[in-house]
Amino acid sequence: MRKAKEPATKIPTFSSEEVEANWWASDEGRKFLKRQSVAGTSRRRKGSPLVARLSRTASVQIALRLPAPDMAKAREIAGRKGIGYQTLLKIIVHEGLQREARRR
Repeated sequence: MRKAKEPATKIPTFSSEEVEANWWASDEGRKFLKRQSVAGTSRRRKGSPLVARLSRTASVQIALRLPAPDMAKAREIAGRKGIGYQTLLKIIVHEGLQREARRR
């Protein structure tokens, strides 16, 4: 009788970036991330309440093409604010949608 594989509790060490990328893209890597996010929900978050609220909301991954100058400006502004540029763009989209919804 085979034993079920124990779920990883720590990030394994990898021999190369390719091996690491394949692990994160695998079912095991995604399950690890889900377990970490569930385990981390009880921790108190620092920073903006909006960022915390957006982080708790289920996200959908999209691909979006933006002009290079807009990306550079987003990175610059995000750096000044001490947040990631993707977080900044997420906040901007959220606030813009709220503003448009109020116009109706």
